[in-house]
Amino acid sequence: MHPAKIINMHSSDHHRHEISGKNLGLAIFLNVFMTIAEAAGGIVSGSIALMSDAAHNFSDVISLIISWVANRLSRREATLTRTFGFRRSEILAAFINSATLIIVSIVIIIEAVKRISSPEEVSAGIMIWMAVASLIVNGLSALVLHRDSRENMNMRSAYLHLFGDMLTSVAVLAGGLAVRYMGWNWADSIISVAIALYLLWLSRGIFVSSLRIIMQFTPEDINIKEIASEIEKIPGVRNIHHVHVWQINEHDLMFEAHLDLEEDVRVSGFEEILGRIKTLLAGTNIRHVTIQPEFSVDDRKQMIW
Repeated sequence: MHPAKIINMHSSDHHRHEISGKNLGLAIFLNVFMTIAEAAGGIVSGSIALMSDAAHNFSDVISLIISWVANRLSRREATLTRTFGFRRSEILAAFINSATLIIVSIVIIIEAVKRISSPEEVSAGIMIWMAVASLIVNGLSALVLHRDSRENMNMRSAYLHLFGDMLTSVAVLAGGLAVRYMGWNWADSIISVAIALYLLWLSRGIFVSSLRIIMQFTPEDINIKEIASEIEKIPGVRNIHHVHVWQINEHDLMFEAHLDLEEDVRVSGFEEILGRIKTLLAGTNIRHVTIQPEFSVDDRKQMIW
């Protein structure tokens, strides 16, 4: 891999803006109100789509609270007992939120399929008005989190809940219109399944990405073999092995390795080699580089150990 290719990785993240918890607070307030209203409307109208939307809104409230707490925790300073601070808290929040969205979607599909064979009478008027109200509330909530969602996986998972709910409201509105003007009571269940399948598709990406970080997998855009190949071209380096690259959160990458040197160099000589390695890795968001120098160490020079 050419050094320029390595330097370009993640370079746009260096100037990310500070994430504010105020927008989350507003979104929480709006969704608590909407959850109560939709649940009441679903019970009165008999609409499973409206009840599904209320359940999804409730999961939104939980996810937004989790995101808010994680956002607050992530700002805490590192200590001697927590040397990385709480930087991974937002990744945990993103994982929980995406997993919750997947579970809610599956439950919606199960309940909707049960009703397809025996559709129940639905009050279209309540469906329509509650869907309009939900569309407005979730649209506003998604709007206030839109910018933050581009910079932060935690906020993106919260935004995804709200954006999914906004789409759900559109679908519920369409279902209400179909019931009222076409007499298609089954449309309520069909639309619910379609909504749930779409939410499953939307949430999969964040679920997989957050799980990869939690499991400390190598970031997808980091090629260890190519990086090692470039490092081994540095004068004085014989071999690099026992390499580990992982993420603390969405932005901060960690790199550690053993470096087999061709000569028994002084510390100042090693610092020069280390400086070249850091230059090579610059721009990849690798915030912390730990290199263990070795000379004539008799061990297996495995890339991964």
